[in-house]
Amino acid sequence: MENLINWINDIVWSNALIFLCLGAGIYFSIITRFLQITSLREMVRLLFNGQSSAKGVSSFQAFSIAIAGRVGTGNIAGVATAIAMGGPGAVFWMWVIAFLGSASAFIEATLGQIYKQVKDGEYRGGPAYYIEKGLGIKWYAVLFAVATIISMALFLPGVQSNSIAAGIDAAFSIPAGYTGVLICLALALIIFGGVKRIGKVAEIAVPFMAGAYILMTLVIIGLNITEVPEVLSLILRSAFDLEPAFAGVFGMAISWGVKRGIYSNEAGQGTAPHAAAAAEVSHPVKQGLVQAFSVYVDTILVCTATAFMILFTGQYNVVNPEGGFIVENIPGVDFGPAYTQGAVNTYFPSLGGGFVAVSLLFFAFTTIMAYYYIAETNLAYLSKGKNKWLIWLLRGAILAAVFYGSVKSAESAWVLGDIGVGIMAWLNIIAILLLHKPAILALKDYQAQLKAGKDPVFNPRKLKIKNADEWEIPVNEDNEKLKYTPKTLV
Repeated sequence: MENLINWINDIVWSNALIFLCLGAGIYFSIITRFLQITSLREMVRLLFNGQSSAKGVSSFQAFSIAIAGRVGTGNIAGVATAIAMGGPGAVFWMWVIAFLGSASAFIEATLGQIYKQVKDGEYRGGPAYYIEKGLGIKWYAVLFAVATIISMALFLPGVQSNSIAAGIDAAFSIPAGYTGVLICLALALIIFGGVKRIGKVAEIAVPFMAGAYILMTLVIIGLNITEVPEVLSLILRSAFDLEPAFAGVFGMAISWGVKRGIYSNEAGQGTAPHAAAAAEVSHPVKQGLVQAFSVYVDTILVCTATAFMILFTGQYNVVNPEGGFIVENIPGVDFGPAYTQGAVNTYFPSLGGGFVAVSLLFFAFTTIMAYYYIAETNLAYLSKGKNKWLIWLLRGAILAAVFYGSVKSAESAWVLGDIGVGIMAWLNIIAILLLHKPAILALKDYQAQLKAGKDPVFNPRKLKIKNADEWEIPVNEDNEKLKYTPKTLV
């Protein structure tokens, strides 16, 4: 079974997927005129605008749900794994995929908004919805929905709960089984409360967890401020095969940097459009820009902070593909959260292990919440509203996966997680490459209205975008005197 899983993982994560992710990011960056840079100020402005409604959450709540999915164990254990397998240069390639992926994230999130629907009294949307309504390929939409439910409910939760259990055990010597039970109980209290409760918990927990973690990393970076140029130089030299010590893992640096970058920020994977579609906004581009910004928060801020801590303190090993280690600074320590715990322990011996364990608990737990929301959204798509008993089955499945993941080996958990991420990325990136035109039309419309001094509102008829059902209400050609577009507030 283990050999079969590894064989599937090698096929899913072949070089073809690496090139597809990079190529899509470059293409979307060019056709959006590098909105990652040109629209950065607008992204921040939109983040705190807008309010929730009876059917949709606010922009910030949707952003928080997306960040909850993005900022997880990949930001602590995933960064450590990238360095262990690809050397310091892997960090640079994580930055590259984040920059390019921000454009991909904009496209998928904007499409999620354009083609959203109301299901069970709440906004629902995501790749399955825009594949069916935008591309008109029903079987492909069903395939994505099924793959996503399996990945979100069975494959990916185990990665998060395994990292939580490992971190808690290392810091407090609490057995993994006990941790798994406690995680399941806490998760049950939230997911049984529905999407609104998930949004409210994420709105509070996400800023707190990210803020506290980044503050700790800034303290450690401040204590090593004179070493920043050398660490940056090491990352860049290693990324371009200019550092002799890591010449043997140059290809691995690119591969693992892109792989762990996608796992961490999820740009193009198709997860963020589910949260984006839940937002109550007057124009799809508003939430598209907000979700593009969330990629920066995940990788440029949180992942970089983790990488700097590990590299400053030398708390890492680098695996030699031919056997043994190229660098073995901490013999006998498995790659994962232990690298980050060791880095914090270097400066705060009595605090480090516990702090990283608690940070990992918040990061990974909120990610599992987001996984449930995404799985439920795709279940709603498949079941066409008749899904009460299926939702209970889904809840039971994800709770079982969380507990099982907390007690199984880390290696098998990560391999299954990678398979889930890779399959979704393949399906979604191909879809948005075929269906990006409505998002580009919406972006040009948004920019034109901003230039005219208006608060942009969306009229799909004017742009000749079909099947945008939730936006189809009578408006004049100039979008004048329209207070709000979605049906919910009309």
